[in-house]
Amino acid sequence: MRRDDRDEPFDDLFREIERMMNEMMNGADGNVSFDSQGPTDNGFGMDTHVDIHETDDEVRVVADLPGVEKDNIELECDGKVLTISAGTEHRQYDERVSLPTRVNEHTASATYNNGVLEVVFDPAEQSSDISLE
Repeated sequence: MRRDDRDEPFDDLFREIERMMNEMMNGADGNVSFDSQGPTDNGFGMDTHVDIHETDDEVRVVADLPGVEKDNIELECDGKVLTISAGTEHRQYDERVSLPTRVNEHTASATYNNGVLEVVFDPAEQSSDISLE
């Protein structure tokens, strides 16, 4: 039975089932796809969840990286964007996370435990006074 492209209340459910079937079949064969809407990206955005929590004292980024070894994770930050690169034998994760406020990337600390990456930043200092002479 084929679904048409009408707006239906179960569209999200059908997309999730298609994603799970693709993930299951790609792990076994690599050539099977049930998706009628185009190719599936097995990186961030499909099955990886990224949360950003901001308080007055810190900016915390939490990302799910299932199956990734700690040594296969690379992090870079320019103060406005956090870049997460990680990989396993079967998939590659590459994500650029826009931070809600400028952070001091030199104070960052990161932990990785049971497939969950957590990166904590201090907010960058606000504009400083400029003395005029």
